[in-house]
Amino acid sequence: MIKKEQILCKHLSDLAQTADQRDYAVFSDFLNLNEQNVFLSIADQLPPVTYVLDGGYPLAERKQVCFIPIGAGLFAQAPLCILKIVPRSIKFAEKLTHRDYLGAILNLGIVRGKIGDLILEEDSCKVICIEEIGDYIAAHLERVRHTPIACEKLAMEQFHYEPKRKEIKGSIASERLDAIISLAFHTSRSKMTGLIAGEKVFINGKVITSNSHLLKEGDIVSVRGFGKFRYEGKENQTKKGRYFVKLGLYE
Repeated sequence: MIKKEQILCKHLSDLAQTADQRDYAVFSDFLNLNEQNVFLSIADQLPPVTYVLDGGYPLAERKQVCFIPIGAGLFAQAPLCILKIVPRSIKFAEKLTHRDYLGAILNLGIVRGKIGDLILEEDSCKVICIEEIGDYIAAHLERVRHTPIACEKLAMEQFHYEPKRKEIKGSIASERLDAIISLAFHTSRSKMTGLIAGEKVFINGKVITSNSHLLKEGDIVSVRGFGKFRYEGKENQTKKGRYFVKLGLYE
């Protein structure tokens, strides 16, 4: 474990201990997939608290950890809000990207851990962030690149997001991880093998380094730099023993 991961483990352990000793829910900053995997690797070594990973919607990639004292129940409202960013003039707006919106927010002095997923829509962007900085960003974010924008803070109750999925079907020899992600992203198994070995592939938030790992129906697979899909399972088997499978690739 590298030093950065050791520091993260110590910080998360301290948060769990605070929740246990003070008997109230404690929240981490947003964790990326690598950091979530580090957390899951030490979860059974933490003080006796329960925990929930939450990013504002079920398929969020970046998530907070909520540490909940034993006996307090499993529900604790994460202190999150939504920022809706819209160009003041759609007609004269630039074509803005995820990087453009994120860069504009970070240029305000906001650290990345305070910001969750950014959801791009046709002419706007919704940003999930920690509630305590929502007002600051809404008041100070005035432009993204050269485009003047309006930024509005919304409560989580006003937010609903269901990612679009593209259906993919194909034939594979087995439900091995390398075979299925090769089908999902229309590329060679050898290229996918390198990504798996390089710890770029996550199943349900946990890094997987075995090419032969067998997927189960309902697994959510994220491949760094390629995207995310839900494995829908086998449909039928050919006489030669190959399987027809279905995936839902998130767009």
